Amino acid sequence: MNMTEQVGAIAKEKSFTVVGTFLLLFGGVMLAPLFPNQFIAGPIVNALLFIVTVMLGLRAGVLMCFIPSLMALLGGLLPAVLAPFVPFIMFGNIVMVALFHWLRGRNFWLASGAGGVAKFIFLFITSQLFFKWFLSGSLAQGLALMLSWNQLYSALMGAIIAYVFLKTIKRI
Repeated sequence: MNMTEQVGAIAKEKSFTVVGTFLLLFGGVMLAPLFPNQFIAGPIVNALLFIVTVMLGLRAGVLMCFIPSLMALLGGLLPAVLAPFVPFIMFGNIVMVALFHWLRGRNFWLASGAGGVAKFIFLFITSQLFFKWFLSGSLAQGLALMLSWNQLYSALMGAIIAYVFLKTIKRI
């Protein structure tokens, strides 16, 4: 086999690995929101967002941020009243993934913690304002709670899951 054929074979193998990894993680991101409990599905989704970002880069991580909220809405995990808020959830995930990506070179825990806290702050503020304007009473407070502290828990638990997985496969 000459040098050109060797380079072509290596590139083909690398492409197959990237595509396979992407499809596997994509499947996980699509299925995780179908779990009926936010305290299970949330950490799984966040872990997969961190893992995708580490393994495939920022673009793939951002792309994956659009899927879980739509699947959670379609699967009934998110109440229908939250449908107008889905773009804010997606953007919160993008904030988390982007900050994680930019800080990951310094420290995994700093990066995932900062990303999770930034997502929490963004969703806390936007949910308070959004639901105060469009809903009232205990429903508004309950939905705002669902989109604030639960998101911080999910992000931080997802970081722990991602760390264990990535450490096991020697990617960090």
